[in-house]
Amino acid sequence: MAMDRDQVLRDAAALLSRKSTATMDEVARAAGIGRATLHRHFAGRDALVRALEELGIRRFEAAFDKARLDEGAAVEALRRLVAEAEPDAQLLAFLVTENQLFEGDQVNEGWARLDARVSALFRRGQAEGDIRIDLSPAWLTEALYGLIGTCAWAVMDGRVAAKDFQYMITELLLGGARRSVEK
Repeated sequence: MAMDRDQVLRDAAALLSRKSTATMDEVARAAGIGRATLHRHFAGRDALVRALEELGIRRFEAAFDKARLDEGAAVEALRRLVAEAEPDAQLLAFLVTENQLFEGDQVNEGWARLDARVSALFRRGQAEGDIRIDLSPAWLTEALYGLIGTCAWAVMDGRVAAKDFQYMITELLLGGARRSVEK
């Protein structure tokens, strides 16, 4: 049976997002493969983590493209982005907590591209008058990543229903980020 590399990486991310000290043996078990198979594809933990980051950047760039961030109102584009990011939320949960990943120009370029796209979306929302201008786009971007990761953990632990994933994130983020209209 052929190994689905991306599925192995998603399984690894799900485990590592909850247990960052998991061994390669535990990762192999979580992915339903043998340790030798895991080591043939990922020489060690560093190679596994690097592959997780590369997958994450690819998956989130694809999600951003599918969300059509440049179309319609920024708030609606944000809702589409959260919906498109949901299938890989566990991967993002792992990546945003792994600070050793931010090494090397190629990796930083990938994250810089993602950050720039999300920040541009928040800037557009500010220009449209829907997003508060006293919160920087950089901070809103980090808050979005954090909410997606935290919601993924809550769903994994059964503390919240998966069906509420998109609603909880967008309502909390926009409820705190949306400009209030004075009457």
